[in-house]
Amino acid sequence: MIQQVVRRAGTALAVLFVVGAAQAQVGPGIQWTKDGYSYLRVQQDSVVQLDAREPAKARTVISKKQLIPAGQTAPLEVSRFALSEDGKLALLNTNTKKVWRFDTRGDYWVYNMATQELTQLGKGRPASSLMFAKFSPDGNKVAYVSERNLYVENLADHRITPLTTDGTDRLINGTFDWVYEEELNCRDGFRWSPDGQQLAYWQLDATKTRNYLMLNNTDALYPFTVPVEYPVVGEDPSRARIGVVPVAGGATKWMDIPGDAVQHYLPRMEWADKDALIVQQLNRRQNQSKLILCTAATGAAKTIYSETDKAWIEAKDDAEGWNWYNKGKSFLWVSEKDGWRHLYSMDRSGKQKLLTPGNYDVISLTSINEAAGTIYFMASPTNATQTYLYQVPLKGGKATRVTPAALAGSHRYDISPNGKIALHNYSSSTSFPVADVVTLPAHQRVSGGEIPERAKTMKMPKTEFFQVKTSEGITLDGWMVKPTNFDPAKKYPIVFMVYSEPAGQTVVDRFGASSNFLYQGSMADDGYIYASLDNRGTPAPRGREFRKAIYQNIGNLNIRDQALGAQEVLKNAFVDTSRVAVWGWSGGGSTTLNLLFQYPQIYKTGISIAAVDNQLNYDNIYQERYMGLLPEDKHYFVDNSPLAHAKKLRGNLLLVHGTGDDNVHYNNAEQMINELVKHNKTFQLMAYPNRTHSISEGEGTSVHLASTFTKFLKANCPPGGR
Repeated sequence: MIQQVVRRAGTALAVLFVVGAAQAQVGPGIQWTKDGYSYLRVQQDSVVQLDAREPAKARTVISKKQLIPAGQTAPLEVSRFALSEDGKLALLNTNTKKVWRFDTRGDYWVYNMATQELTQLGKGRPASSLMFAKFSPDGNKVAYVSERNLYVENLADHRITPLTTDGTDRLINGTFDWVYEEELNCRDGFRWSPDGQQLAYWQLDATKTRNYLMLNNTDALYPFTVPVEYPVVGEDPSRARIGVVPVAGGATKWMDIPGDAVQHYLPRMEWADKDALIVQQLNRRQNQSKLILCTAATGAAKTIYSETDKAWIEAKDDAEGWNWYNKGKSFLWVSEKDGWRHLYSMDRSGKQKLLTPGNYDVISLTSINEAAGTIYFMASPTNATQTYLYQVPLKGGKATRVTPAALAGSHRYDISPNGKIALHNYSSSTSFPVADVVTLPAHQRVSGGEIPERAKTMKMPKTEFFQVKTSEGITLDGWMVKPTNFDPAKKYPIVFMVYSEPAGQTVVDRFGASSNFLYQGSMADDGYIYASLDNRGTPAPRGREFRKAIYQNIGNLNIRDQALGAQEVLKNAFVDTSRVAVWGWSGGGSTTLNLLFQYPQIYKTGISIAAVDNQLNYDNIYQERYMGLLPEDKHYFVDNSPLAHAKKLRGNLLLVHGTGDDNVHYNNAEQMINELVKHNKTFQLMAYPNRTHSISEGEGTSVHLASTFTKFLKANCPPGGR
């Protein structure tokens, strides 16, 4: 996914990631107690339980001393943990290492609450090689992946049973290849059956996927290559299939999912009950989604629902879990088929009912409170830059806002299992992030809400939100930060920050969204106007047509929207149209190049970081989803890439790229260099050896990048009013 890179300088995101016993996530979360009023986390090297209503009262569940293995002196550094269903055992993930984006491999230990015994799992396996360890439903076993094979370990005698033995670096059991992880958010690739007798798992065969060879010139005397299985546009995906294997060992029963196992994607799978799986299947073009029930014992598959779209259909939001209710007879599903992103109730025969009618988008499903007959979800019907909690009856109907009207901005909720209480986070462009605990649905604060002392004296940018209507009649959201000592009689340079692709919005009303994080100092204090616009194609909650107008038009429609929106902004008398700069990272880097090349009369200076210069270079899942398939749609990729327009460069350009970028490879920058040289277009280049897409590795890198950014901007788009 070509994402906008956001850094929080000086912030250590060292929060323990807590997961439920049934799943092993990679991101932050909360493990709630069964009554729904308490949760567990790591605090000061111990595992503690806190009452959400009185979080100051922490009860130690596993002490620092109890985390010291026998024969050692230091406690385990726990990255994430889970409790067994009965709460008698804790599964601790330590010594973690990154697999591309997240630290999803490491060591696992089991702590027995009664005996206080600490035992390492997977003995004999390589260090830091275990992935996604999960307790069985009865807590007697743990399953995990190691070196692309599945294992089950019996906790009574720690006997390890291999369930697969054919795993290699290209035949992948229980986890995923690079592109499934990057573009479909797939990492944890196996599931316990509800009765604990079987495991369902994905197998990906990437043996025909060509290696992308990155060159490391600096970490050894002789250069060496770093291979990544990376399918570019037009290359076949890995063969994907789903199987069920007994936990005692034996043959895998493969599900008989219809179609070509190569020319499809299987982004989501869960157990529907102890005898059946439910699977989402997307075709290669990703414009048809099927929900399929599979019989575990026989592999028989039955499609219960199918939907098509003229553009694309997303995979189910959550990579793990399925939103069942009504004793497992029904589940919630999201569809845009009526032009808006809505929740539907669906039964096992595929019969469905619209639950959230109206001209608004459901941003995400938050929880189902079946006892109260309520669904909670995030939405913002009247302001696409904000996010609020709404509720609707489980039987469907009119949605009502739960977040108080006085709290304008962006909100997140982690709702407890009883549906009566939630951990709530809130911020806005003018409000420092606040965490508290609220009751539901009344939204009464019961604890928290304190603003940190440092926030009380923090200088925050004065962000002004606005809308512009382009000459084509398209309304775009935007924000602007004016110079600190703004004088409307003067003209100031303007810097646009862009992203513009379907992977993210830039115009959001939350803390830090308008921060000039790459600029050394304050743009406002130095006399810049800093601004951003969200064009059609960004994932704003403004309806299907707004989001999917970009289909087969990345590099065209989004660029035109940005340029025409900028023209409206530049009509303000205080903007100096001779000093207009634009910058972006990743997809925003591509946008920067296209704006600078296609609209040189508007944009005079551009800083492009980690850009896709040729859309044919990028991975198949992302780029084909939005642009089509080869060979019939090749012209969309070619004609709309920055490379096709490089000869029109007139302004000042700085290209920045990491040579170790496994996401947007450095060959993008080299192809652009060749094209600019061919047409005698001068520019500046900053290549960072072996840095990845974040350009953050290595001593001094972040500071140097900021210095380079700032110096180039000041030299070519001087600050200050005139």
